[in-house]
Amino acid sequence: MLTKMIQNLPGSQNEAQFPALTPRQREVLRVLVQEYVASATPVASGTLQRIGDLGVSSATLRNELALLEELGYLDQPHTSAGRVPSVRGYRYFVEQLMEQRDLPAPERRMIMHQFHQIRLNLDQWMELTAAVLAQVSQVASLVTPPHANRAEFKHLELISTHETLCLMILVLQDGSVHQEMLSVTPELDQATLSAASNQLNALLAGLTADEMVARPKPELTTLSEWKRQVLERVVDLMRVAEQRAVNQIYRDGLVNIFGEPEFQDVARTMQVVEMIERQQLLQRILQGTLETNGVQIIIGGEGSYDELYDVSLVLSPYGIPNRASGVLGVLGPTRMHYGRAISAVRYVAQMLNSLVAEVYG
Repeated sequence: MLTKMIQNLPGSQNEAQFPALTPRQREVLRVLVQEYVASATPVASGTLQRIGDLGVSSATLRNELALLEELGYLDQPHTSAGRVPSVRGYRYFVEQLMEQRDLPAPERRMIMHQFHQIRLNLDQWMELTAAVLAQVSQVASLVTPPHANRAEFKHLELISTHETLCLMILVLQDGSVHQEMLSVTPELDQATLSAASNQLNALLAGLTADEMVARPKPELTTLSEWKRQVLERVVDLMRVAEQRAVNQIYRDGLVNIFGEPEFQDVARTMQVVEMIERQQLLQRILQGTLETNGVQIIIGGEGSYDELYDVSLVLSPYGIPNRASGVLGVLGPTRMHYGRAISAVRYVAQMLNSLVAEVYG
């Protein structure tokens, strides 16, 4: 059961805090949620009797549905229609009724293969993570890059391009790559630039910008003029890196959710688009997730986020806390396949945990 695997979810309740349900009511709610997730159509008592193998009469089933609605687990959009899960109903299903399974082995192998095919490049990691999550979950994905409190130098390459111009490629310990064209005088050949790269790599390995400036190694104070210019640009780029990326969100799969019946209403769709594009709310939620452990779920806003009334989020932090950590997750309608979303988010977070550990190991 998922109860043992997800802790401290926003808005979550333990079983004692939910209005008590009998075993039969629990089974009715479980079957109804699963059917509504699959069909996107309010579920009538006749449908439950046909598909649920509940072993009760239609009258008894109608009474149970009425009681579940009275307890706040179900809603009835129209008096003549069937019922749909409420936010409380989804929450109870996720925490108390849903069986949690790992992603199927073929999908795990596919994801692992894709990650092993890319080079150590932060943008490629993030783009692949967003694409994989959207593909596996069939909803939209959100990923923030791992952000280090302090940018640390890893590697530098200087490549001659044209006369006095060279390309500087700076790689930081978090895997981010920064490129800049530099003008160096006098004109230098590639052998000289490569030798300078090797020298600076040896002197700067593992240092922060502050360490390069405030407590420089003696060898750094005797560099030639053009090498000092290179060092200054390295420091500038590292300072920029320390201030960036916290607010950057990679995303994919929006087309997946806008094809769902819930978002055929233009006003609803535009509200979600605006929330995603403006990002302030998402940034606040994702920042809060960094301070948690394991998978977190927000269902329909849970009364705390009015803008999320029609959507749910399944999120997880990843990386090394307080050193290089980010958040990944999926966003979809409240009628999402929570089991699959949770499995996908948990597995991809584990993959990124390993990748970040390799970089900072």
